[in-house]
Amino acid sequence: MDIMDIIVGIMTDYGLVMSFAVVGVVMWVSYGLSKLTKGRIHGSAIAIVLGLVLAFIGGIATGGSKGLSDVALFSGLGVMGGSMLRDFAIISTAFGARLEEIKKSGLPGILSLLIGVVLAFILGVVLAFAFGYTDVASMTTIGAGAVTFIVGPVTGAAVGATSDVVAISIAIGVIKSIVVMIITPVLAKPLRLNNPKAAMIYGGLMGTTSGTAAGLAATDARLVPYGAMTATFYTGLGCLLCPSVLYLAMTTLL
Repeated sequence: MDIMDIIVGIMTDYGLVMSFAVVGVVMWVSYGLSKLTKGRIHGSAIAIVLGLVLAFIGGIATGGSKGLSDVALFSGLGVMGGSMLRDFAIISTAFGARLEEIKKSGLPGILSLLIGVVLAFILGVVLAFAFGYTDVASMTTIGAGAVTFIVGPVTGAAVGATSDVVAISIAIGVIKSIVVMIITPVLAKPLRLNNPKAAMIYGGLMGTTSGTAAGLAATDARLVPYGAMTATFYTGLGCLLCPSVLYLAMTTLL
C-alpha cells in the first residue's frame, strides 16, 4: 500500500472532516471570484452555484442520486449537508439578533411573513399551471417550493406529490435563493434596507434564509441576524400553511 492509498483511506474513513476541507476550499475560491465582481455578487451565491455544479458532476460520474456525496471520498458531504447541521446553522445565525430590535418590527414584521408566504405560493402555483401541472398536489408542491426549497419537499411528502414534482419544487426554491442573494445588494438602497427593522421585514417577505442571509451580508453584515430571524420563521410558517391551509384552499378552488 503506497502513501496515496493511505491518504485516500484516511479521507474516506473521516468523511465529515474531509467535507469541511472541501467546503473550505470552495468558499475560498468563491470569495476570491466575488472580489472580481467588486462584491456585487456575494461569495455565498457563487459558492452555491459551484456546489450545484459539483453535485451535477458527482451525479453524472457515479449515476447516483446524492450528488458528490455518492463518491466515497466525499461521502461526508451527505452528513454535513443534512438537516441536522442545516438547522443548527440557521438557529445559531438567528441567535445573533437582539430582542429589543425584534420587538420594533411589530405588526409589519408579522404581516410580512404572511404576505411573503402567500404571495410566493401563488406565484409558484401560477408557474406550475403555466407549465402544465393541473392537479392540486403538484400545483401545491411547486407553489410551496416557490416559498422555499425546504417547504417544497415537506409539502410534497404531505400531499402525496410525485418525486419529479418534488424535485421541481426544490429547484424553484434554489433558484429563488440565488436570485435573492444577487438582487439584495442592488435593491438595498432604493428599499432603504439599512436598519434592523427593514431587514426583518425584508426577511419576512423574501424568506429563503440562505439567500436573505447572504444578500444582507453583502449589504451590511450587521443586518444578517435580523433578516435570518424572520426568514427562519417564514420557513416554519410555510411548512405549516402550505400542506394544510393552502392545500385545502387549492382543493376548494379547483
